Amino acid sequence: MKKLFSSGGADMRKKILITGGGGFAPGNIISKADKSWEIFTLDREFPGKLPEGVSLREMDLTDGKALEKALSDHSPEVIVHTAAVSDIDVCEHNRELAKKVNVEVTARLVEYCARTNTKLIYFSTDSVFDGKKGMYTEEDKPVPLNFYAETKVYSEELIKKGLTNWVIIRPSLIVGLPVSGTGNSFLRKTLDAVAEGKEVAFPKEEIRTPLDVITLSLCVWELAGTNLTGYFHLAGNDRTSRYEMALRIADKFNFSRNLVVPKQPDATGGRAPRPVDASLNNAKAKRTLATPMRSLESGFDLIIENERKKGKDI
Repeated sequence: MKKLFSSGGADMRKKILITGGGGFAPGNIISKADKSWEIFTLDREFPGKLPEGVSLREMDLTDGKALEKALSDHSPEVIVHTAAVSDIDVCEHNRELAKKVNVEVTARLVEYCARTNTKLIYFSTDSVFDGKKGMYTEEDKPVPLNFYAETKVYSEELIKKGLTNWVIIRPSLIVGLPVSGTGNSFLRKTLDAVAEGKEVAFPKEEIRTPLDVITLSLCVWELAGTNLTGYFHLAGNDRTSRYEMALRIADKFNFSRNLVVPKQPDATGGRAPRPVDASLNNAKAKRTLATPMRSLESGFDLIIENERKKGKDI
């Protein structure tokens, strides 16, 4: 596979900028970088200790002038744009905020990348589909059911129209543990709850193709370091309900299945509509990437191994 950059010493490191580096997925992505990358991240704050060799600029990404200055100061060769308002219900009820963060920031990044021929890797979502058929491919047409998904579809179109050197990642449900102890990790929340003997409730009806965050991170670095472009569905090999996934977590992490209970998706008032079957077909990723896609069980093993290497108990 053709590399985008030639190898070299420390002075030849490739510059990459990652938005939202304090979050769950981007924090893991940063942790899996090798020494060939010079990493900058932009976020409101970075919880915990900043990884060695990573530079942080604390800022509001919606501040257009500040964003432009940060981009000009760092002159990245690749931008990985993960930052977003990703809570579906928050987006549904705070549409101006969702538009400002999810669309307007992306538009500014597209403008910058177009001027500078910078590669843009954009994190979209499996929620862009209506969930009527499942196992969606990269060629399937998005049909968003909620405003969050609408902002993602709109941003995808901005990228496709404005750039040639782009990657749009549609990740399925990401499974893993946050590097810095924070972030929207449903696995961490589940394990913390059951450790206190609390029940955890998940819908039986919502179908996904979960992928561990370590595999996701390795895919991002592969996409950043090669000339690959286009859409990529980064998803695991198992199609499963969130309820069944929670039962498998119980088995793997040794807590009682009795703590996992089903819930109706519409039991909470004001909940925005979700796709029932947002499972993704990962055939393109399997065919194209050197990083292997994994089963849920294999992903669990990778997560456990990763924590043990850091000397941590889960």
